[in-house]
Amino acid sequence: MQKIHAAITAVGGYVPEYRLTNAELEKMMDTTDEWIQSRTGIKERRILKGEGKGSSDIAVEAVKNLLEKKGIDPKEIEMVVCATTTPDMQFPATANVICDKAGMTNAWGYDVNAACSGFIYALTIGSQFIETGRHKKVLVIGVDKMSSIMNYEDRKTSIIFGDGGGCVLLEPDTEGYGIIDSILKTDGSGRIYLHQKAGGSVKPATMETVMNKEHFVYQEGQAVFKFAVKNMADVAADIMARNNLTAENVAWLVPHQANKRIITATADRMNLPAEKVMMNIERYGNTTNGTLPLCLWEWEIKLKKGDNIVLAAFGGGFTWGATYIRWAY
Repeated sequence: MQKIHAAITAVGGYVPEYRLTNAELEKMMDTTDEWIQSRTGIKERRILKGEGKGSSDIAVEAVKNLLEKKGIDPKEIEMVVCATTTPDMQFPATANVICDKAGMTNAWGYDVNAACSGFIYALTIGSQFIETGRHKKVLVIGVDKMSSIMNYEDRKTSIIFGDGGGCVLLEPDTEGYGIIDSILKTDGSGRIYLHQKAGGSVKPATMETVMNKEHFVYQEGQAVFKFAVKNMADVAADIMARNNLTAENVAWLVPHQANKRIITATADRMNLPAEKVMMNIERYGNTTNGTLPLCLWEWEIKLKKGDNIVLAAFGGGFTWGATYIRWAY
């Protein structure tokens, strides 16, 4: 019997229209365009505006984009896995809200929260339902409205993050294309360096937590940078070695867009030239779970059937991982 792989057969993406530029941030806090670019590589980021708008609204636009391109009815989708760190609400799952808003009424689904590594985690989870034959059409979404948990008085974090999201459709393939391998890692001791202090069961929301601004992202940048540079680069190199990949036969690196220096370090560890690295951080910033699918969405036209592609990510928690894909179309 031929092995079934979960192949990506379509990609969708969406970023909000509003551009928050470095020049605007200069007016809001003690920072400069040069300072931001030299440390992160970011020039602007997209922000979702509008009362009552959340991550699901970004995701629905990406889903519609995918379904229209693929020419399939939303009712054909059987399962939705949504990777997000900024769900619409604690419950129900944002995946369920997306299904309702996008008309995917025959699908079941749930959310995955692994911070910036969430999309790789969700992709691996979704692939299992294809590989076992349980489902034929699984939608994997990565989306975040990071502006909802930003303190725009804190120049260490607010300069980095933006809003956006994307999605991929997984379908069965028996010709050797699709998701070939994944390496996923976690180290919970890293939570002290990157987290949201309040709003969970340990420290529920109170007037005090709100006044103390404990519902925003907290990050110790140097510690996170140190861990990310090493571990994201190492796991990308590990998946290459495990699958006999070389710099010559890898067509693309799809790195999490956290910091230009981390991306460069990962590419260097893989011996990949800059022209093989997808990078849009200068325009979107770090959209957390949205970065990887947004890269695939933007570069889709350049991808060729059979291309060896490596996805790599690192996130709070700490979480990190890499996925090897043989492009299917």
